[in-house]
Amino acid sequence: MTKTRVPKLYFSFLIVVLGCWTYYMFSTQSFQLYFKHYYAVLTMVFGSFIAGSSPEGSAALAYPIFTLLLKISPAIARNFAFAIQSIGMTSASLLIIGLSIKVEWNYIKYVTFGGIFGLIFGTYYIVPLISPPLAKLFFVSLWLSFGLVLWSENLKPKREVFDAIQHFAKSDMARLVFFGFIGGMISSIFGTGINIFTFCLMTIYYRINEKVAVPSSVIIMTIETLLGFFIHATVIQDFQREAFEMWLVCVPVVAVFAPLGAFVISKVSRKGIAAFLYFILIVQFFGAMWVIKPNPLQLSMCLIVLILGLSTFLYLSRMQRQSV
Repeated sequence: MTKTRVPKLYFSFLIVVLGCWTYYMFSTQSFQLYFKHYYAVLTMVFGSFIAGSSPEGSAALAYPIFTLLLKISPAIARNFAFAIQSIGMTSASLLIIGLSIKVEWNYIKYVTFGGIFGLIFGTYYIVPLISPPLAKLFFVSLWLSFGLVLWSENLKPKREVFDAIQHFAKSDMARLVFFGFIGGMISSIFGTGINIFTFCLMTIYYRINEKVAVPSSVIIMTIETLLGFFIHATVIQDFQREAFEMWLVCVPVVAVFAPLGAFVISKVSRKGIAAFLYFILIVQFFGAMWVIKPNPLQLSMCLIVLILGLSTFLYLSRMQRQSV
């Protein structure tokens, strides 16, 4: 009879987080914030589930909804994303580790290393140069291009996948660090990005099973988001009051729904995970088009990003690393 695993790390974290949250909310009489920020709670019910069940952080849903529909500034949306993912994705990661869900540790180690430097570089040198509308459109266009290529790859009747990088070499270390660096820069803009950007490399180039790549990407984004939260809250000190209030009301939601997503997706087939990801990417792209109503220049930028993204990911798919 199989022994049922109890994710003690996750439950310990949950008890500490909810205990501290409850004490703070009662001592500061902050429950009225739910009337002010109910939209954030509703968004994060779905966003945190997506964070635990896909290679996209909760910001993949929260960022476009906050910036496009609710007209919240990208800076607030980004800082909120780092803060709330520090709870939700940490919860999901602890559940993944506690349940011994299969992950690719070489992927996690080397991408995280590159991502740390990419996040710091992007925070100081890239973010100040990006205008809000272009940031939103770049976000949805790049990920749609990946979704289209992954879909075409999964149409192949005998697509071979692996649970780990085959014959790991120094060239793979360098490649993962480089992609981690670029992914870190993307995360510095949106509060998420390194997870799905490197997930692209893992599933298309290394042909890693989505059931392994997804939980691995969750752990990577957890480390990245903790660093991002630390930078903005204590180093730059630009963590806004509105971001803090939204974070406060969403803490108990994400502490439960993000690990729930990680648990559910561990029971879903590889192709089911891919189909769920296609759906997310398509909805966020056309949602952005509907809300922003981009002008001809912005549409041209979307098209350029889409073409460059398709070219990059198709190149990776054609140059798939040999397994032998």
